[in-house]
Amino acid sequence: MTKFAFQVLVILLLPIRAFSHASEQTFVLLLPTEVYSTIGVAIVILTIILLFIIPENLADRFVSSSVLLCKFYFPERLQNTISFLSTLLFGFLVYSGLFGTTNPLTNLLPVFVWTIWWMVIFTLQGLVGNIWSSINPWTGFYRILIQPFISVPLLSLPSKLGVLPATVAYFCFVAFLLADPAPDQPARLAYFAGGYWLYTVLGLVLFGEKVWLARGECFTILFHFLARISPICLSDHQLKLCFPCSRLVVGQAPTLSQSLLVLVALATSSFDGLNETFWWLSTIGVNPLEFPGRSAVISSTIFGIGGAITLLIVAFTTCIWLGITLSKKFVDIETKPSLIKVFPLLAFSLFPIAFGYHVAHYFPSFLVNIQYAIVGLSDPFSVGANYFGLDSHFVTTGFFNTYYTVRVIWLIQGACIVLGHVLSVVTCHAMVTRIFPGSSAIIFAQIPISVLMVLYTTLSLWLLSSPRGV
Repeated sequence: MTKFAFQVLVILLLPIRAFSHASEQTFVLLLPTEVYSTIGVAIVILTIILLFIIPENLADRFVSSSVLLCKFYFPERLQNTISFLSTLLFGFLVYSGLFGTTNPLTNLLPVFVWTIWWMVIFTLQGLVGNIWSSINPWTGFYRILIQPFISVPLLSLPSKLGVLPATVAYFCFVAFLLADPAPDQPARLAYFAGGYWLYTVLGLVLFGEKVWLARGECFTILFHFLARISPICLSDHQLKLCFPCSRLVVGQAPTLSQSLLVLVALATSSFDGLNETFWWLSTIGVNPLEFPGRSAVISSTIFGIGGAITLLIVAFTTCIWLGITLSKKFVDIETKPSLIKVFPLLAFSLFPIAFGYHVAHYFPSFLVNIQYAIVGLSDPFSVGANYFGLDSHFVTTGFFNTYYTVRVIWLIQGACIVLGHVLSVVTCHAMVTRIFPGSSAIIFAQIPISVLMVLYTTLSLWLLSSPRGV
């Protein structure tokens, strides 16, 4: 009887509506997740050990290799046209959010923002390369309608700021995503999305396209980093197949401010999974079985976001400092890397972890919300049409109630996390071999950051398994 009551409780806790972030993961309480998590952590540990054993330059040579697939030319005029069409689509979506149905499950604006863009396009960016540069809703609009009249930027953005404007903008986005009472409410989302579009256009006008997209527009910057994870690379009109994350190693060295943006993205991604857990809710004094609503935890959520960012930056900096200190006696004093040099490079090596967790975290939401996306497309103008012959009964969540399908879902999530961590370990090793001379120095330099990665793997898999109260 107790087991039956427990199963009923779990099913009752499974939410269906989840546009702002995934929340269907309570079902994993019925799985032997401890076994799966242990195996995942063991895989990461074995990868670290293997990299310590193999010749120090083998991973670097492997990461640097690529295979030419074909010659490929994508005209700039076509890019501008696609981007301008994206602007028109974006305008229609904002209009839909303001004047269409108030149901966030079928209104096209939440469907596109939280399902198509934040789930699908984000994932494709890391898998197939930089598609965002052609479909973003700014470059075509700016190049066609504004640039001919403003050939020179009106202002200069101080170089010492780095990508700080983008980091602040991304923090505001995450605060809206996690702390706003209703981020999927169509009109509310329309004001936020439309305001950010205007903010970006204003930045383009004042500082120019090259400067603002590289330092002020957070999604263009992060999506560019994502493209460097992809195994598909388009460079100099050549389409190449390369090792995933290779361009994090052999590409342009990141700046300190860029590396801080990466750490902010990783920390907020992890907090996105933490802030709904029973542990977090009990920590901030909320009964997870009687959740009072997001409006009651706004300040706690914002404080948690800031705390997660601070904690990760401090932990990462400590690991880098310890690695340099441990390797100091094995490195000649004239070539000893400094903290300011090592920090940005190894921070970039953590980005595959953020990508893997993002895909895993949103996968259950995607399975539900993509169905609502199809229903929304069946009535794009909110006039009661049913062009695809579908309605809300088309949507099913039955796969959350079957043990075998739930296990497959969780294993896919776990595999995404473990793969992201393995790629991060390999990337970190390749970077360390380029910075620290000598095998002994390489090993000692990696020990602290390797411990951090193993702990982060454990945390990420625990977040998938932890019960949720929202």
